[in-house]
Amino acid sequence: MRDDISQAVLAREEVAKYLRGGYGGESGAQARERINGYLEELHTTQRYGMYRALQHPLYPILRKVDRIYEHGDRARAATAAGHVVWVSNHKSHLDYLVEPLALDDSGIRPPLIAAGINLFGGAMGLLHRHVTGAIPIRRNSKDPAYLMTLRGYVAEVLKRHDVLYYAEGGRSYSGELKAPKTGLLQAALAADRGSLSIVPMAVSYDIVLEDGILAAQASKKRAKPFTKELAEMVRYAVGFRTRAFVTFGAAIPLSEYDPDARRDLVALAHRIQQEIGLLYKVLPTALVAATVRPQMTRAELTSRLDDLVGALKTQHANLAVKNGREAADQGVEALTERGVLVSARQHLRIRDRIVLRYYARTIEHLVASPRRAVH
Repeated sequence: MRDDISQAVLAREEVAKYLRGGYGGESGAQARERINGYLEELHTTQRYGMYRALQHPLYPILRKVDRIYEHGDRARAATAAGHVVWVSNHKSHLDYLVEPLALDDSGIRPPLIAAGINLFGGAMGLLHRHVTGAIPIRRNSKDPAYLMTLRGYVAEVLKRHDVLYYAEGGRSYSGELKAPKTGLLQAALAADRGSLSIVPMAVSYDIVLEDGILAAQASKKRAKPFTKELAEMVRYAVGFRTRAFVTFGAAIPLSEYDPDARRDLVALAHRIQQEIGLLYKVLPTALVAATVRPQMTRAELTSRLDDLVGALKTQHANLAVKNGREAADQGVEALTERGVLVSARQHLRIRDRIVLRYYARTIEHLVASPRRAVH
């Protein structure tokens, strides 16, 4: 199958034209060598039995995450009709565990996952390449040879597998739902669209495992190496407990969109982002973070939360609570345990403003409606 995919990519019109003409003074032989190198980098294998067995060594982490799935019937219906491109927001490194398990627990074989190439070093890289079936992505590459190889590879893989990718590219360091990237969506449109659909999905956590790490990186505008971040995540995992909500949307048939029309690509990207935003579970921690102010009383917080919950209901947001009191009781407790808030008698004090802002921004797309770019 690996050789079949490689030959199919090399035979695609875009790639064949490149090989005939080269690029930037390259000979045909040099162009072929470069594309073959990219194909070798992209190739991945999912060993399903070993993949499922990973749950056992990962149990110390997974047992701290209560997984809750919504609308699994939509996911099953989509896979019964053909291959699926699962498109999700990206909150945490736990997404790579939680979302495939949501599919597996729903009776759906986990897809291949598009992941940043920074996750493919050392033992983790071997695991991704030979067990989980993750596809390494060079997110910021401008090399036309790489981009056409990636589009062709994903298009060919989708004839044989489902694929999951994150619309925002990497995780959101600031907490907000970022503007979608369109590279892999363009690849999906170049595949066999007759039986292929997009299923938007959203993942949301009461507490994000690496919240402090992400918030600090956002303020410094500098990412840490994955190995260093992983070591810090172990420290943040002490006493960690959360709920993870995975919500599936209705399938979007790709046959409705023209792969050669830029307008269709942008319209589809916006549609997916909007649906992910509405699927996103609005949890008490986000509601409290978006509402609380320094030295606010519990009664004032509850009143303002009632107003916010009411406003979000009119937008058909996917709320986890029915009223402000419920949001205050659950959200304040979780943020206090995390060390973000301090509750003293009937007043609330903000202890970690940066992390609090991170959680507030997770529902910014519902509270405010800024114009978002697509890239």
